[in-house]
Amino acid sequence: MDQENTAKRNVAIMWFANFFIAGSITMVLPFLSLYIETFGSFSDKYVQNWSGWAFAVTFVAAFICSPIWGRIGDKYGRKRILIISAFGLGLSVFLMGFVTNVWQLFFLRLFMGVFTGFISMSQALISTQTPKNIAGRVLGTLQTGSITGSLMGPLFGGMIADSIGYATTFQWTSIALFLSALIVWVGIREYKIETDDEEQSSYTSKEVLLHIIRQPVLLMVMLVSMFVQIAHFSIQPILSLYVSELHGTANIALFSGFAFSAAGLGNLMMARRWGRLADRIGYVKILITLLIGAAIVYFPGAYVTNIWQLIVLRFLLGVSIGGIIPVRTAYIRQEAPIAMQGEVLGYNTSIRFFGNMIGPVLGGMLSGYFGISAVFFVTSSLLFISGIALWSSLYRHRQRETVKHSHSNA
Repeated sequence: MDQENTAKRNVAIMWFANFFIAGSITMVLPFLSLYIETFGSFSDKYVQNWSGWAFAVTFVAAFICSPIWGRIGDKYGRKRILIISAFGLGLSVFLMGFVTNVWQLFFLRLFMGVFTGFISMSQALISTQTPKNIAGRVLGTLQTGSITGSLMGPLFGGMIADSIGYATTFQWTSIALFLSALIVWVGIREYKIETDDEEQSSYTSKEVLLHIIRQPVLLMVMLVSMFVQIAHFSIQPILSLYVSELHGTANIALFSGFAFSAAGLGNLMMARRWGRLADRIGYVKILITLLIGAAIVYFPGAYVTNIWQLIVLRFLLGVSIGGIIPVRTAYIRQEAPIAMQGEVLGYNTSIRFFGNMIGPVLGGMLSGYFGISAVFFVTSSLLFISGIALWSSLYRHRQRETVKHSHSNA
């Protein structure tokens, strides 16, 4: 019972920590491209391309570091990693408020990537201490913390930036990140999970990779993570520029915040519901449904003629992808032994960050050379192909299992 109460307490505390982390990071996203414009007189193409690179470079370091942090977490505990991550994020965002050119911003975004992954590590912490049959629901509840932060962050960020300027907003935002480190340090109690006698207590990295490769559906779920992130982040760097085209320059940071937050609102409404539904009918089935739904609602974004149409579509996008992260994490929790879950989730995070790295660059280049509409077309196609690929993988896996079962009965 004490362990159960500790688990509930940890979920509640991590909810608030994720809220502060997600809110702080997304506060600056709506005006990052606008911040670059303040460094000099640049062409639209220059700003769009550098916005893409500034977004993407964070995930280069995160791509490399995530499996390492995951393995360290498996061995020494995840609480320490969460504290280090939050503090590193706070320091990097604080220093961004003092940059004077795009290269300084670029390198600080790179430094930030070393510590990016707080939310994924928090999911690993809660996931390993949650029974498999309710993992989707619990992780969905945890996800609402980061979603709420992501929802409120752009709105507050836009209002604050319009009031006190971009640089000062970075400096004040860092306070919430430092506060997250304090919340985890004081509040989280991490207990050791008891494994079955026949279950290994540790795995080598080679064994972890072989476990992933030998399970085609698990491997496909992880690869789909990359394409989802490419699709999601392709529009992020140039969304504020698209809002400017649709609405004009009046209160641009605020209306960019509305566009960012609309997806968060839909996500907030559905994350826990998708997780609970997936616990009941299957994680992969829900993932396929969400991917196809997201592809359908992304496509019309290329044809909007005013800001409110864009906001409605962003809301519907949030509804359709609201369960992808908790459902995906719950599936990995189901398919990976306890002793390797941190590293498996680390590889999944690394793959996601690889998508985060490609997405902004792809979006910046597509919009720079073919116009912003091209970003919506390509993104919609990626999501649809991902859904079909996952369905095909599940179908082939079931066929193999049927054949294997018939042979064993014979």
